[in-house]
Amino acid sequence: MRRSTNRNHGFSLLEMMIAMALGSIVLAAAVQLYSQGVSATWTVTQRAEMQQDFRAAANMLTKDISLAGASMGNNVQIALPSGNGIQLPIYGCDQIPKCYINGGAVAYPTQLVAGVPVPYLYGLIPGSKFGPILNAAPGATDIITVVNADTNLLLSCYTVSVTTATRVQFKLDVDHTKWPCQTPLLNPQKLNDGVVGLTPGDLIRLNVTIGVGVGATSSTVIGEVTNVIDRGNDTYDIRFNAGDPLRMNQPTAANGSIANIVGGTGSGTRINVISYYIDNSITPPRLMRQVSGHTPIPVAEGVAFLQFTYDLYDFNTGTMRTNQADGGAALGMTPSQITKINIVHMSVYSTMHGAKGYQGLDLQTSVSARDLTFKNDYPLSTN
Repeated sequence: MRRSTNRNHGFSLLEMMIAMALGSIVLAAAVQLYSQGVSATWTVTQRAEMQQDFRAAANMLTKDISLAGASMGNNVQIALPSGNGIQLPIYGCDQIPKCYINGGAVAYPTQLVAGVPVPYLYGLIPGSKFGPILNAAPGATDIITVVNADTNLLLSCYTVSVTTATRVQFKLDVDHTKWPCQTPLLNPQKLNDGVVGLTPGDLIRLNVTIGVGVGATSSTVIGEVTNVIDRGNDTYDIRFNAGDPLRMNQPTAANGSIANIVGGTGSGTRINVISYYIDNSITPPRLMRQVSGHTPIPVAEGVAFLQFTYDLYDFNTGTMRTNQADGGAALGMTPSQITKINIVHMSVYSTMHGAKGYQGLDLQTSVSARDLTFKNDYPLSTN
């Protein structure tokens, strides 16, 4: 019997070790390339998302600023409730009530009239350093508040009768030829409409006339809606009860209250008091937008700073006052003299798993609000 001498040879230990080492090197290189590709894709995606959010926030902010004072009449300056024992009206609060601007509310600016501080609503209200401190070096952030008339709800189709210090009747004008809303909207909305109707927290500007003939007087008063009651036949009782969160309804006020115009008739307009501020109560900080007495909504997250300055025209000296952080208050000027708003910084940064990222964007621009002043107050060059 003959035995075969052929044998099947496998890898030696040395060959196997060399093969494993080479495979590990190739695999590590592949993993490194894959990781770099994923990281680059994530970075590009993150930057694209940040740019999109930043662009949307910048567009919203600049649009609202450009509409400051729109449809409010030239040189907006409306006196609010004032007198002995009266609380200053505020903004930055909702119907809970909860106040949000740096954890609190902001009072409207005042002017001394016959020795009495009278608060005023302007088309634009600066808020230098009214916001929270995000970084110690630049200091406190700014807020900004703009006011315009809401043309979506056609209150101008209703006639107004001030019946008591807390109740105003709105009745649809039977004379359709007086409606400014015939085209394209054939019928004005109901005031209790679930989409565009009045709700608690809305602010209404009432323009009324008291008396008749040569003895008649005209007044403009701001009130905060607290309730809407449908009386039928296109008639609504709008309540402006005392104790409202924004302190607009103060029946005991000597001036600027609905109680001062009882018996008056005229028209009403819903106005938007829009505030932009930074909320740092959560991480990352967010840019917020609040309208009148309603709950604020977030506009952009990862906000690092917000700062404004203002250009004003001094009527007394005929000179421009530029880059005034306080809106000219230190110079004895009022917001009604503002001609241009400078967005010095609206800075945002990227976020990475809830923490601050390493990418950022900064908006720096100027916005002219054509409805703030009654004429073009920019001086012409003599050269």
